[in-house]
Amino acid sequence: MWKEIGDRQSGKLRPNSFISRIRSNRASSLQLSNHKEIVSPHRGAINSLQVDLTEGRYLLSGASDASLAVYDIQHATDYEGGGLIAKHKPILHVDKQHQNGHKYAISTAIWYPIDTGLFVTGSFDHHINVWDTNTSQVVMDFKMPGKVYRTGMSSLATSHMLIAAATEDVQVRLCDMASGAFSHTLSGHRDGVMAVEWSACSEWVLMTGGCDGAIRFWDIRRAGCFSVLDQSHSQLGRRPPLLERSTTKVTTSRSFTPGQTSSSKTRPPQKKATSSSASKHSGSSRKQKQRLHPGLLSSQDRATAHYGAVIGLKATEDGMYLLSAGSDSRLRLWDIESGCNTLVHFEITRLQTTKAIQLAVTQDSALVFVPCMTSLKAFDLWSGKTSMTLQGHYEHVNCCCYNAYDQELFTGGNDRQILIWSPPKLISQDVDEWDGRTGKPPALDEDNWSD
Repeated sequence: MWKEIGDRQSGKLRPNSFISRIRSNRASSLQLSNHKEIVSPHRGAINSLQVDLTEGRYLLSGASDASLAVYDIQHATDYEGGGLIAKHKPILHVDKQHQNGHKYAISTAIWYPIDTGLFVTGSFDHHINVWDTNTSQVVMDFKMPGKVYRTGMSSLATSHMLIAAATEDVQVRLCDMASGAFSHTLSGHRDGVMAVEWSACSEWVLMTGGCDGAIRFWDIRRAGCFSVLDQSHSQLGRRPPLLERSTTKVTTSRSFTPGQTSSSKTRPPQKKATSSSASKHSGSSRKQKQRLHPGLLSSQDRATAHYGAVIGLKATEDGMYLLSAGSDSRLRLWDIESGCNTLVHFEITRLQTTKAIQLAVTQDSALVFVPCMTSLKAFDLWSGKTSMTLQGHYEHVNCCCYNAYDQELFTGGNDRQILIWSPPKLISQDVDEWDGRTGKPPALDEDNWSD
């Protein structure tokens, strides 16, 4: 870190590069926090975690005992060990005894992307509830046709307030918070849907993963999906930058063979086609375009992204790549623009096969965190190699959430615990802190003139 500070002071490192490098170093040095602790009130497995997108201050959790909780992760409610360990108790806790609470396990809990005044929960009791944070009351209730596995809201949306619901039904339903009803349904999967993810580039594009092994892309303004990912449709390597691709296109379009002169580029005038032939040609091209649509071409419509169910989806922050996890214990990285499998070989790992898992990606999309049975593994997104393995839970890990504000990671598992993984504290931070028991500075600050 001191090298980066020196490069920044000497002008070798730009401010944005300095910030990204510090964040990357902090994310790659995560360890089980010894100064922060979450006091979990749940009596069941933790199934969902999310930090709010506006302040990065409030953590929302949902558990299998039909309870939910909200924590203030920036301001502790209590201290232990002489003020060295900050305890974060829930500032809001709702269980199944609540008059509007869920009756069965809460499988998903997400914040309203605009502010922390609302949050959404989905449960195995076939209900999606929208909660008012201040009053802890349900302001909207959507009855679903089956168990709710995942919900998602677009962080870019300015024209709609839709909740995408993945349930055990084959149809994906969009719940409109403005009207309190379903806006429309998306049909195409042949089995239940376990994962939904909104695009990070467009508020209209939704990605879903089903138990049929298919990942489908939807434009919610149109009928039918416009793309189905195929694991055999692949391309090797990362996508080149946009500027490089544009220059490559220009040079190739102007190039010609060595035996070809510049005059040979001019083509002789062609006869204009008659109106009847033009109409036939346009009609045939229109039919060809329709045949190429994945929703109409059966061979492409039956393409699969995994040999088992798709249990997790996560898009990178730049919206260019999609990471998918399957019950076949495989991770795959997809190029969203081309729909190709990038053939990144992630090291073999074991994943859960019976329930959906929650993935997390760092802000610079360098590391991806994946729950792997009783541990959590961080993979390099571009090489697929294991960067580090975080072990602290006693049972299976179900979810993880990365806080980009403080570069902290939160994990929840079947052991009913919520663990915090944070970068190591700097020595200067420990030196600047005063001893809470004696009210004196630490011994490193004492000198011969101290009283």
